[in-house]
Amino acid sequence: MTRIEDFNENELWIVQTTLQERYGEEPEIQMGDSEIRLHSADRDTTSCPILMWDDQDCHFVILKCGDNRYRCLFYYRSFEQFGTGVEEFDQLAECIVTLLQTEADKARDAKQEQTTDQS
Repeated sequence: MTRIEDFNENELWIVQTTLQERYGEEPEIQMGDSEIRLHSADRDTTSCPILMWDDQDCHFVILKCGDNRYRCLFYYRSFEQFGTGVEEFDQLAECIVTLLQTEADKARDAKQEQTTDQS
């Protein structure tokens, strides 16, 4: 099984700085590993480092899939996962900003739907 290098200091700084900018304070970031198929045709999984954090009832995950290769998702419940529409990013800053914007758009749309349903 292939193992991807952990997030380096520069990558962690990018995430911490972006989250500090977004929230006004840095949320607790947890580091871990996940075994995924890097390509849909792969039979074997690859261990990839991940970064996770929460904001209220939303959970965010960034996976490092190789050198300058990142995937991301967010979820409210484990069976309700959302992506950004981009399978893989080659720049971490673009990955995290797109992830945060996609979640903000989803939350706004859900709030508008709730308001419409109550009318």
